[in-house]
Amino acid sequence: MKVSVSILKEKNNKEEVINRLLNTSADYIHLDIMDSTFTNSSSFDLNDFKLVNKKYDIHIMSTDLDNQINKAIKLNPEYISFHYESTKEIDKYIDLIKKHNIKVGLAISPKTKLYKIKKYLDKIDLLLILSVVPGLGGQTYIEKVTKKIIKANKIKKNYLISVDGGINNDTINKIKEYVDIVVAGSYITDSEDYENKIMSLKK
Repeated sequence: MKVSVSILKEKNNKEEVINRLLNTSADYIHLDIMDSTFTNSSSFDLNDFKLVNKKYDIHIMSTDLDNQINKAIKLNPEYISFHYESTKEIDKYIDLIKKHNIKVGLAISPKTKLYKIKKYLDKIDLLLILSVVPGLGGQTYIEKVTKKIIKANKIKKNYLISVDGGINNDTINKIKEYVDIVVAGSYITDSEDYENKIMSLKK
């Protein structure tokens, strides 16, 4: 299982945190991009980031997808994920991301049922299941999402399953056998020893 580290809470020292993470066994650096169009919160501007050799896992929470995806493409990340709930033009944005040889993720909020995205599952590389409400870091894992994760694993096709929200050394045990990637933020970045926390999830 891979670990993607969210730096959502690290607005003021993001460069320092990224540099620290590049010296750990973290598989990805997870960038949560919000511009107050899909959530009530705003976050980073993608123009502020530099290339880090495919380490980025970009999660866009916006309805301004043309703008945000085109910014994300410039960073040449491993993954760009956008929300099913943010647009009715799912195929358009899947195609836009794939056109640039970047893996595409479809994110779903805790209340979204799997059947709603069934027709897109053959077209994506990553299913990003949120286990918290989109918008803020440091939230508690929503227990009822576990059933969705287990079901998603049963119907999984040629894509990976990632879970984002409230991940720590307790919640990981509920889902680790069903997922390929976990996204953890404050559990790692609030600690003095990033590597120790990352390895506690991988074990």
